[in-house]
Amino acid sequence: MAKRTVVTMPGDGIGKQVLPEALKVLDAVGFDADYVHADIGWECWRNEGNALPQRTIDLLAKHKLGLFGAITSKPNKAAQVELKPELRSKGYVYYSPIVTMRQRFNLDVCVRPCVGFAGNPLNYIRKKSGVGFEEPRIDSTVFRQNTEGMYAGIEWTNPPENVRAALATHGKFKPFADVPGPDIAISVRVITRSAARRIVAAAFEYAKKRSFKGVTICEKPNVVRETSGMMEETAKEVAQNYPGIALWSTNIDAQLMWLNKNPEDYNVIVASNLFGDILSDAFAGLVGGLGFAASGNIGQEVAVFEPTHGSAPKYAELDPPIVNPIAMILSAAMMIDHIGETEKANRIREAIAGVICEGKIRTYDMLRLPGGPNVISQGAASTLQMTDAILEKLGKPQTSARRVSQPAAREYAKTSA
Repeated sequence: MAKRTVVTMPGDGIGKQVLPEALKVLDAVGFDADYVHADIGWECWRNEGNALPQRTIDLLAKHKLGLFGAITSKPNKAAQVELKPELRSKGYVYYSPIVTMRQRFNLDVCVRPCVGFAGNPLNYIRKKSGVGFEEPRIDSTVFRQNTEGMYAGIEWTNPPENVRAALATHGKFKPFADVPGPDIAISVRVITRSAARRIVAAAFEYAKKRSFKGVTICEKPNVVRETSGMMEETAKEVAQNYPGIALWSTNIDAQLMWLNKNPEDYNVIVASNLFGDILSDAFAGLVGGLGFAASGNIGQEVAVFEPTHGSAPKYAELDPPIVNPIAMILSAAMMIDHIGETEKANRIREAIAGVICEGKIRTYDMLRLPGGPNVISQGAASTLQMTDAILEKLGKPQTSARRVSQPAAREYAKTSA
């Protein structure tokens, strides 16, 4: 197999802590790759007026594979205040770099596994009909359309006259026609049939591969009739190509209730962008929280893998670091699985499962402790200790020195010190 180059983007906050830990684990299973560091995030915005510099776009376009940590993201007005003084009033507009990246490379298929590891004290449990409790086995994956919907970025506050004129042609806009421009904000929800077809087909292919009985399309077609309606209509068309797999349809609000009743019934769920985001976070809460939530952003050519947690800046300066690295490590496993290194990916997941089941090493979130500098003294494992436990399960095989570009080497050394 040809050697890979992976673009590593630690980003902001705890992203700089957890991404180097994932690289250690990749080394331990013998994944042979070069790693090249790329800049992304808040410091790029403050210093350059662009949170996703062209140099990072160029690296992703060249190497096609990325591993991403986390970013700090703020509303545009708050972002403007933090620009360097000389960059203010220059017309720079803040956009989330990960959303921009998804749209720039059409990373339209977002895959978010939500899998419960046996022995995780944060797993969902429920009362039995008689006495006692039970812990259902949750093995679910949310397929989220990643580039359209409410995240398409087509928005206005004080929309221009031509936009208002177009909206005025719709009868439902009449109650808003006299609202002053500065007092009205508008977002456009965009669904295209081709993108809907691709995400639904990805969900069905995954269900077929895993021998699951059905796929659930989760939208709100009874209210959001046109866009959710197109998602559901397209799902029915795609389902005809998979006669052995059932298609179920749920509304987003009802689905969240059912997740609290029988989450094990939903192995594969597909949804548009915002609904998929909500669903995957809700599911993550049933299998341990965002410390266990990995994801892949997959396009026709480029794929980027990331934990779904944020940058958690209040924890970023703690020494030793306390955050749970498992979501980042699982994202790295997803990455190598995506490129055909399934045996190595499975070894990583099995090592994580072994550490969790054993229960000797638990980060502060697994102990249900409020995050802070005192959690280590209260029995919580540090970020590094959790990684070491996973490495021990892998046997810590000797590997050749990591071959990285000099910027990547400096970043790795700085964040691993």
